[in-house]
Amino acid sequence: MPSATPPDARLLAPAQVAEVLSVSVDEVVALVLDGRLRGMKVGSPARWRIEGDSVERYLDDQAEEARRMALWRQSNAASFPELWGRGVVQRPD
Repeated sequence: MPSATPPDARLLAPAQVAEVLSVSVDEVVALVLDGRLRGMKVGSPARWRIEGDSVERYLDDQAEEARRMALWRQSNAASFPELWGRGVVQRPD
């Protein structure tokens, strides 16, 4: 977690982030504790706040991971002729 937040950073409540990510508030806090989202406790009593930019980065990372997994599944489903060309290599006479 960062020790200082840029002055222009937008801080979101865990409930707001949970709504955007379609997960529970507990899962949002777990993502912060795992370091996958940047957040901090502020105020008195201390309440979690998550940096808006880190939510955008997290969503981008998730989209990239999904894209890579789709490519991986696609490559596993490809047949050998699709990968290495069709037919037999012809030698010049």
